[in-house]
Amino acid sequence: MHTDKDYEEVLSPNLYFDRNFEIEAVKIKPGEYYVTTRDMALVTVLGSCVAACIYDRTLGIGGMNHFMLPDDKRDGGDMLSPSMRYGTYAMEIMINELFKMGAKRSNLEAKVFGGGNVLPGMTTMNIGQRNADFALSFLSAEKIRVVARDLIDVFPRKVYFFPKSGKVLVKKLRNIHNDTIYRREIDYGTRLVKEEVAGDVELFG
Repeated sequence: MHTDKDYEEVLSPNLYFDRNFEIEAVKIKPGEYYVTTRDMALVTVLGSCVAACIYDRTLGIGGMNHFMLPDDKRDGGDMLSPSMRYGTYAMEIMINELFKMGAKRSNLEAKVFGGGNVLPGMTTMNIGQRNADFALSFLSAEKIRVVARDLIDVFPRKVYFFPKSGKVLVKKLRNIHNDTIYRREIDYGTRLVKEEVAGDVELFG
């Protein structure tokens, strides 16, 4: 974790300079998030995971997360179940960082991506659909307006989010010549089932 003069909580350490857009960027992997006040790009590649891009449309403060619900066969999908609590934690921890940086709840908007049906190894149900449904349900319950979405389908996606403006660019990866995305998400999903679900976090903004 790192804090700079703009109060920037970093739970993704993968900073780099993106030569396509000539801008500082951060790559967000499964289980990570990043929140910033700076003019930069937040980048991730999604298979069945979901990324929520949430930002203050007036102040230009924004963040992106990358998460998956644990594929637990005992989980009936209730919002109080262990996997749903995990999803709630993944969303609330990032939103609280936005509030700490000065974002106002009334200004928050969200754009949601991912949930592709790309992991045949996840047997309990369509994990991509489940992730997408959770993200939309959570944002609706928190009264955060979803202004754009690109969900489900069968392709992985590369997402660029520019929190200063709220702009998002999405590219569907129709021709993948390696299984890096699949392996990364399967490993992440397996780890989630083994780990204890994180404790509750209350939104304070």
